[in-house]
Amino acid sequence: MKVITLIFSALLPVLASAEDLSSLAGSMKTEWPKNRTIRIVFHGHSVPAGFHKTPEVKTFESYPHFIHRKLKERYPFAVISVVTTAIGGENSVSGAARFKRDVLTLRPDLVFIDYALNDRGLKPDEVEAAWMEMITAAREANVPMVLLTPTGDSSADLSDKSDALRKRADLIRNLATREKVILADVSEAWVAELKKGTPEKELLSQKNHPNSTGHKLAAKVIFEALENAGLKP
Repeated sequence: MKVITLIFSALLPVLASAEDLSSLAGSMKTEWPKNRTIRIVFHGHSVPAGFHKTPEVKTFESYPHFIHRKLKERYPFAVISVVTTAIGGENSVSGAARFKRDVLTLRPDLVFIDYALNDRGLKPDEVEAAWMEMITAAREANVPMVLLTPTGDSSADLSDKSDALRKRADLIRNLATREKVILADVSEAWVAELKKGTPEKELLSQKNHPNSTGHKLAAKVIFEALENAGLKP
C-alpha cells in the first residue's frame, strides 16, 4: 500500500489568485500580548464535516484538523480557532442559504468551501448561483475564501471531462479563475495520485468519503494553495 505522508511541499501547480493572505500571515506571526484569535471556517458537506465510513465522524483524521495542525506548526504564537460548519448530505444551495447566518456571523478570517460531491444532483446554473452567492457575501464582508474541487468517488472518473463530478470540478475551477478566488485543486491531485498507481480504494473509507490518506492528500493541496496566496513564514 502506498502511503501519502503529511508533507506539504509544493508538488502540484495551484492556480494563482488575486487574493493575498500575506496580511493574515502577519497576524498569525504576532506574539502575545498583541495577537488575537484567528478564526478559520470549513463550510460544506460530509467530507469537511469529518465523515469517513458513515455514520462515523473522524474529526482528527480529516483535512480541517490536518490544516489546523500544520498552521500551528508554522505559526507557534498564533491562537487559531477552526470551526466546521459543514453538514453531511448538504449541497451548495442549502449551504448558501445559511452562509451568512452560520459562517459570516463567526467573523472568520478565512473560509473554505467544499460542496461539489453533493452538487451533482443540482443543475449547473443552480450550482454556480449558490457558489457565487457565497463568494459575493464573503467578498462584501472582506473575508478571503478558498474553493475546493472534490475528493474522489469510486462511481466517478475525475479524469473524464464528461463525468458529472469532473464537470462540477471544472465549474469550480472556472469560478475561481473568473472571480479571482483562491483554488485548492484537490481533484487534480486525486487524479495524479491514481495515475501514479495508487488504487482509489486506498484513498477512500467508503464510496464517496476519503479515508485518512485521502484527507491528507486534500490537506497537502490546500496548504500549497495557502502558501501560494501568501501564507508563508
